[in-house]
Amino acid sequence: MNLASPPPQASRSRRPGPDLSLGPAHAAIRSCVRGVGSALPARVVPNSELAMKIDTSDEWIVQRTGIRQRYVAGEGETTSTLATKAAEAALGAAGVKAADIDLVIVATSTPDLTFPAVATQVQAALGVVEGAAFDLQAVCTGFVYAVATADKFLRSGSNKRALVIGAETFSRILDWNDRATCVLFGDGAGAVVLEARSSDGSLASPGVIASRLRADGRHCSKLYVDGGPSSTQTVGHLRMEGKEVFRHAVGMVTDVIQGCFADAEVTAEEIDWFVPHQANRRIIDATADKLGIPRDKVIVTVDRHGNTSAASVPLALDVAVKDGRIKPGDLVMIEAMGGGFTWGAALIRW
Repeated sequence: MNLASPPPQASRSRRPGPDLSLGPAHAAIRSCVRGVGSALPARVVPNSELAMKIDTSDEWIVQRTGIRQRYVAGEGETTSTLATKAAEAALGAAGVKAADIDLVIVATSTPDLTFPAVATQVQAALGVVEGAAFDLQAVCTGFVYAVATADKFLRSGSNKRALVIGAETFSRILDWNDRATCVLFGDGAGAVVLEARSSDGSLASPGVIASRLRADGRHCSKLYVDGGPSSTQTVGHLRMEGKEVFRHAVGMVTDVIQGCFADAEVTAEEIDWFVPHQANRRIIDATADKLGIPRDKVIVTVDRHGNTSAASVPLALDVAVKDGRIKPGDLVMIEAMGGGFTWGAALIRW
């Protein structure tokens, strides 16, 4: 035998895997939005209701945050039930079946259980039995992190369609006697279906064009929950240094947004819609002004939803798609910042 030549490969019969072909081998792949959906609890809590329980007023809350109401989960409403409803709505909008999904990522800081992941509960509720499912925890930046993560999976060719969900029940970790935090947050879920498609790689081609993710754990004490399985064996309550969060927010998020602009070789003037994390109207306005984005291009839902953490961006996307503002072909920038600190942005051609 010639040892310089490798032996012939043995013939093996293999069970064919799923067809993940996306066209010519040289074609680029982009993660394209097929559909968006959302879900909100039944109960609406206006500022006036909070004013009857704590030392605050509708005027005080609106002036400082822009929030007028929020939704609060009731009995039988959990992060997984809201996530499942949002996922079903997104699937319906996309015109695809649950069986077509081979990746489920849920961004959340308020899971039903320590484990298993909310994503696996959604997967089971939808009847999905193939592919991967996991949760991602980056607090309010979670959905942006999840979009960027799903994009990596889809562009690698390992998966074809992903459900990316942001879902939260922050009402369960609030100290309802702390007026500085309890007036800010609400519950809800939003979801998008992303699909890997061949792309010519141009700016006009649909899909996720660029994303930037950042984190700096030195800021933990500025926004955190004072409990957890390993430390206190309790859920804990949300704690925040509001002025410090505000001080860092605008500079941090504009940095990653400008990074996406640079990666895509576009300017702020070229985007059609800016969909920021819905934390505080003053932060939203200050960020848009610093970037030179006209306020009529900014999607704002914080007034009706409050800060729903990882759910806020997909909730805002669903509102803007349903009311006809975001349309196919539009260039959309999403961004968020959350505890950790974490922050990130993604530029998407709708």
